[in-house]
Amino acid sequence: MTYIIGEIGQNHNGSVDIAKLIIDLVNKPVIDKLFDLELPRINAIKLTKRDLAEELTQSQMMAPYNSPHSFGKTYGEHRAKLELSNEQHFEVYQYAKELGLDFVETLCSIGTLSLLELFEPDYLKVASRDLTNLPLLDAMAQTQIPIIISTGMAGKKELDQALEVISKHHGNISILHCVSEYPTQPAHVNLNTIDYLKENYSQYRIGYSDHTIGISTPVAAVAKGAEVIEKHITIDRDMKGTDQKGSLGPEGVWRMVRDIRLMEMSLGKKEIYFEPATQAARKKLERSLATNKELPAGHIISLEDLHLLSPGDGVKWADKDQLIGKKVKRAIPADELIYLQDIE
Repeated sequence: MTYIIGEIGQNHNGSVDIAKLIIDLVNKPVIDKLFDLELPRINAIKLTKRDLAEELTQSQMMAPYNSPHSFGKTYGEHRAKLELSNEQHFEVYQYAKELGLDFVETLCSIGTLSLLELFEPDYLKVASRDLTNLPLLDAMAQTQIPIIISTGMAGKKELDQALEVISKHHGNISILHCVSEYPTQPAHVNLNTIDYLKENYSQYRIGYSDHTIGISTPVAAVAKGAEVIEKHITIDRDMKGTDQKGSLGPEGVWRMVRDIRLMEMSLGKKEIYFEPATQAARKKLERSLATNKELPAGHIISLEDLHLLSPGDGVKWADKDQLIGKKVKRAIPADELIYLQDIE
């Protein structure tokens, strides 16, 4: 089953209550009404923890930030407003676990590992921009907590270097194809990278972190073999915040999870076979050998006497030699099937 992560990120806007409301959103039942199916829900939610002392230069922190999405006069004030404390992360973690959801935490600096003194997430996430932050990767890997990495700002060299550092400590690693463009243009998505990762990094779990608008791309990624899907989620895409527009609202989350779960069911197995559920349609619609004229009792059947009509429960064209040259026991009207019990 595809592991689906709903990324809250900073969409809580500095509020634990909003974070909990988002969790309530992703934990709602996923029902397919047509087939009356209750489908597996989202698996995990994710928060991001930054330590502003290890985040930006002083000049960047003090730079004026006049965006309509700003929560402060300077970029530093803006970032500080969006940060939850370790204790608040723990509160959100507890809420998610009470609802049966896994919890993923993106750690953006070594200082943020202090969070682990309060709780242990199910996964640690490495943001795309930190794939080259090898000291951070080493510190995270030493915890032995499974790690998810995104490749959005990396090439093969950077990915291999990151894997070398992490795998010195453990091999429980998931690699998510990602494009760090917000939103990602369709021409830049390149889902075929999933094939490349599955072929060249088969010892790891491969997935996709999505920044496109809508749900078609993550669903397609599952069809390509992605085992993990990560997508930004929110309560209202019109809320203040730079990530809100590119996130999924309540209806979008429901549709994405539903369509991914249905896609999983639809993939099946790599072979061609007769699906028993089609038996009724096959009997009704397939063609069988039938008379093209009335055949009197004792008539010897020839190829010129036959054509194909539905239903499909009679003799097939490939088996026509079972009828040709045989004598009919009784008169058969035109345009009726000839069954084996009708011949001597």
